[in-house]
Amino acid sequence: MSKTTRLREEVKVLLEKKGSANTVEIFDHLNERFRWGATMNQVGNILAKDTRFDKIGHVRGQFRGSTYTVCVWGLRSGEALVSL
Repeated sequence: MSKTTRLREEVKVLLEKKGSANTVEIFDHLNERFRWGATMNQVGNILAKDTRFDKIGHVRGQFRGSTYTVCVWGLRSGEALVSL
C-alpha cells in the first residue's frame, strides 16, 4: 500500500464533488482535511502520476500573495462513474 493512498482517494472525492480544481485548491483541501497534510511535491506527483486525473489546463492568478500559473485538474472521462 502506498503512503499516499488516502491522499489519492481524497483528491478523487474532491474532484467528483467540484468537477475540477487547481493544484493550490487541492493542496489546501488536503492540508485542511488531514492532520498530517501533504507537501506541494506530493500533491504534484499524485496528480501527475495517477491515471485517474487529467490536466485540463492552466490558470494564472494570485496565490499566496504572488502571481503564479497553476494547473487545473479533473477526473479522466468515465472515471467518476467507476469505483475501484
